[in-house]
Amino acid sequence: MAAQELPHVVIVGAGFGGMESAKRLAHTPVRITLIDRQNYHLFQPLLYQVAIAGLVPSQIAYPVRTIFRNQKNLTFQMGEVTRIDFDAHYVKMDGSVIAYDYLILAVGGQTNFFGLQSVERDAFQLKNIESAIATRNHLLEMFERASREADADKRRALLTFAVVGAGPTGVETAGALAELITHVLAKDYPQMDLKEVRVLLLEAGPHVMPSYPDGLRKATTGLLEKKHVDVMLNAKLMDYNGGRITLSDGKQIASHTLIWTAGVRAAELADQLGIQQAASSRVVTEATLQLPNHPEVFVIGDAAYFVNGNGQPLPMLATVAQQQAKAVVKNIRKMLMGEQPESFHYKDPGLLATIGRNAAVARIWGLSFSGFIAWAIWVVLHIYRLIGFRNRLVVLINWAWDYFFYESQVRLITKE
Repeated sequence: MAAQELPHVVIVGAGFGGMESAKRLAHTPVRITLIDRQNYHLFQPLLYQVAIAGLVPSQIAYPVRTIFRNQKNLTFQMGEVTRIDFDAHYVKMDGSVIAYDYLILAVGGQTNFFGLQSVERDAFQLKNIESAIATRNHLLEMFERASREADADKRRALLTFAVVGAGPTGVETAGALAELITHVLAKDYPQMDLKEVRVLLLEAGPHVMPSYPDGLRKATTGLLEKKHVDVMLNAKLMDYNGGRITLSDGKQIASHTLIWTAGVRAAELADQLGIQQAASSRVVTEATLQLPNHPEVFVIGDAAYFVNGNGQPLPMLATVAQQQAKAVVKNIRKMLMGEQPESFHYKDPGLLATIGRNAAVARIWGLSFSGFIAWAIWVVLHIYRLIGFRNRLVVLINWAWDYFFYESQVRLITKE
C-alpha cells in the first residue's frame, strides 16, 4: 500500500502521552502527523529545577524532530491547533487543514488559578520553560535587592518566598528552594542574616500531599520542617497584589514572591471543542478513551477525565498519560483489524516525591518509606526517564556536583 493510502493518525500534543503514542505507532501501518506548539518535548516533572537554578532548560527538553529522526512513518508539524471538526475529520492549524482517520488529543494541561485574577497577574507559575526562567530570575533578583536594602521590614518582605499548593510540585519546589537558600545563596551573600529568610508552603486543606497515605503526609511535613520550610495548613489564599498575601482568615503576609502550584486544568483547546467537560475542564471519555459519538477520536493525559475503579478521576500524572497512550495505540490497531477496542485500566505504579537532598517519600509495591532510599529511587527514575543520553549524563553530573559541593551552577539572571 502506498504511503498516502495508509490510515492517517494525527496526534495533537508532544507531551508524555503524545510522545508515547507516536513511538508505539512506529511499526503500525499508518501515517502519523504529530503537532505541537513547541519544537521540543519538555520533561515537566523537573521544571521546578530550572526555577530554583538547579538545571538549565536544555537539560530537560529535547527537540521533537531529533527524537523521531529515524521513524519513517512520522511527520512533525510545529504549530497551534485552533479548531477541530469532528464530523469532517480534520484539524485546523495556523490556517492549514489536516485531515485524519484517527485523532489522539494529548493536549495536556495549564495552570488553574480558580478565578483569582490578582494571583494570575502577579504570581509566578511553573508550567513552561519561559515561566520557570522568569521565576529563577525573580528569585535571584530578590536576593540582590535585599543585599542593598537598609529597611528591615522591606528586606524581610523581599526574603519571604511563598509556595501555594502542597501537592508534589509545591512540596518539591519549597524543599528545593529552601536548600538553595541554605546551602548555596548563603555562601553568595555572607553578610545577609539568614534568619530573615522565610520559605512558606501554603495549603488550603488540612494536609500536605492530600493524595498520599497519612504516614507519608507526616513524613513529608517532618522533612520540610527539617529544611526550615514553614508549612501553613488550612491557609486559603484570597488575594495577592505582588507585595502582600491575604489569606481567608484575614491574615496578611508581606512578600514579593508567590509561586502558584495549587491547580491544573485541561488546556484551553478543550474549551473550544463543544464537547462534554467535567472537573478541571477535562474532557469526558468512554471507558476505551474514545470520545462519545466519535469513536475515531481518543483523548488522553491531563485533558482526559477518566474515572478509576475507586470512583475518582485519574490524577494528572505522566504515568497516567503514558499508560493511556499504550492503550490507545492498542485500540487503534484493533480497529484497523476490524476488532472492538478494549476498556482502559490504570495500574498504579506508586507514589514518589522529593523534598531535597537525601529526602523523599515513596509508596511502591504497597510499602511506604521515606529518606535517603526514597530519594535515591527518585534520582534514578528521573534520570532514566529523561530523553537523550547527553541530557541524562549532564543532569547526573550537575546533581552529583550539587550533592558533594553544595554548589548550584545556574545562578544566572538572564533573558534566555
